[in-house]
Amino acid sequence: MKTVVLGKSGLVATKPALGCLPLQRCEKDYAVKLLRAAYEGGIRFFDTANAYTDSEEKIGLALHDVRGDIVLATKSAAQDKAGVLAHIENSLRMLKTDYIDLFQFHQVPAVPDPDDPNGIYAGALEAKERGWIGHIGVTTHRVRVAEECIASGLFETVQFPFSYISAERDLALAEKAKAANVGYIAMKGLAGGMLTNVRACHAFMKQYDNVVPIWGMQTLEQLDQWLQAAEEDPDMDDELQAFIEKERQELSGSFCRSCGYCMPCPVGIEIRNCARMNMLLRRSPWQQYMTDEWYAKMHKIDDCIGCRSCASKCPYQLDTPNLLKYMLKDYDEFYESHKHLV
Repeated sequence: MKTVVLGKSGLVATKPALGCLPLQRCEKDYAVKLLRAAYEGGIRFFDTANAYTDSEEKIGLALHDVRGDIVLATKSAAQDKAGVLAHIENSLRMLKTDYIDLFQFHQVPAVPDPDDPNGIYAGALEAKERGWIGHIGVTTHRVRVAEECIASGLFETVQFPFSYISAERDLALAEKAKAANVGYIAMKGLAGGMLTNVRACHAFMKQYDNVVPIWGMQTLEQLDQWLQAAEEDPDMDDELQAFIEKERQELSGSFCRSCGYCMPCPVGIEIRNCARMNMLLRRSPWQQYMTDEWYAKMHKIDDCIGCRSCASKCPYQLDTPNLLKYMLKDYDEFYESHKHLV
C-alpha cells in the first residue's frame, strides 16, 4: 500500500484512505466488518466527522484494538471554542481513543480567526494543549477559502473536493498545498457518486504524489475494487485518458456535487440528491429511484417557496431552484416511461 506524508503534519496516510461518511448508512455489524476488512487490506487512514451520525462510534468499535497502527481524522462544524471542545471530547469517546491524530474544522465558509479567544481556532489550540488532538486541518468546498487557508499558515492539512472533472483552479490547489507543505486530502473523488470507473479514478489520483484520496465505501464489494486497484496500481494511459476526457465533457460545469451547503431546505426538499437526479437515474441503477418514497421526495420540489437560500449558499453558484424544477420535470418523464419495468 502506497503512503503519503501529509505535509508539515508528518502524518503518514495510506493511498487509498477510507472516507467514513457512508458508514452511517450501514448496519453496525456490517460497518465493523467493512472497517476491519479495510484495515486488513492495508488501509491505515480513516476520515470521519462528528456530523456523520454514528460513523465515529462504528470506527471505535472496529478499530480500537489497532489504534496504534492507524491515523484517525475527524471534524467539527462547531461555531465557538466551547462547541469545538465539546465535539472533540465526544469524538474521543465515540472513537474509543485518548487522542485524535488530525482534527479538522468542517466546511468553513471563511478562514477561522486565530485571534478570537472564544473562537473555533482557540478551541483547537486548547485541545492540542490538552493532548486531545495532534494536528489541525480544515475542510471547505469553496476554492477561494481553500486558497486562503493554505496561504494563512494556520493549518497542517486542507481537505477539498478533487476529482478528474474538477475545474483547473480547483486542481491547482494540490500544487499550492505542496508548495506550502500543507497536507492535501481529496474528498468527493467520485464527484458525489457520479464517477464509477475505479481504474480511471485511481490513475488520476496517482498523478498527484501529495494527494490522499478518501474514497467513500459502504460495501465490501466497493472496498475490494479499491484494494484491487491499489494492488494493480494502473498508470494513466491513452485509453483511460480518453475515457476521462469524455467524462469531463459530459459532466463538467453546472451540476450538483452533493456538498450539502444548501441544506437544510425550509420546506424539507432533499436538495443534495434531488438536484442531481437526472445523473443518478442514468449513471447508477435507476430502479432504486422508482419507489413511492423517492417519488414523494422529488415532488417536495413542488413546495419550493422561492426563498433562494439554497442558491445563495451554493459554492458552485448554481441556480438551485430552477435546477430543481428541471430535475422534477426530467424525473417525471423518466418515471412515466420506466415505472412499468420495475
